[in-house]
Amino acid sequence: MDFYQSLGPLILGSRLRRISEYFIAEINKVYQERGVDFDASWFPIFYILAQEHPVTIRDISGTLQVSHSAISQLVSNLKRRQLVETRVSGEDARRQLVRLTPKGKELLAHITPIWEGITVAISKMQDYNMDISSLLPSIAAIEQAFTEKGLATRIMESITQQV
Repeated sequence: MDFYQSLGPLILGSRLRRISEYFIAEINKVYQERGVDFDASWFPIFYILAQEHPVTIRDISGTLQVSHSAISQLVSNLKRRQLVETRVSGEDARRQLVRLTPKGKELLAHITPIWEGITVAISKMQDYNMDISSLLPSIAAIEQAFTEKGLATRIMESITQQV
């Protein structure tokens, strides 16, 4: 039996990380093979900025449910690459608005077909294997369960009940 499968829920986080790292590495291979200077970790911000612009760092952070600090660091990285630009909001000087630069929009035109390819490839995998088709709803269910009650709380309750 596979080591990961034999440990069941004890190793769920490690399995999810392993799948995530594999997924990102494979997508980054596609970007490289297509000659596109893009990293899969930038996807969420690029996607948001492609839909609406400008967007505040706070709004990006809230949408992605990632810390303001993490988004600020990623935006700074993208600014250094001249893919996004920021400006102070006219309404509130503490808020920074982010938008794609012309170079970022040009890059977006090159990565959009790859995003479409990802969607098609995963859809075909789901069509082929019903277990895969339940993956995204299952992840959403786990996320909802963690929103309702954190995993640490659940573990502590379990330990307390055992004693």
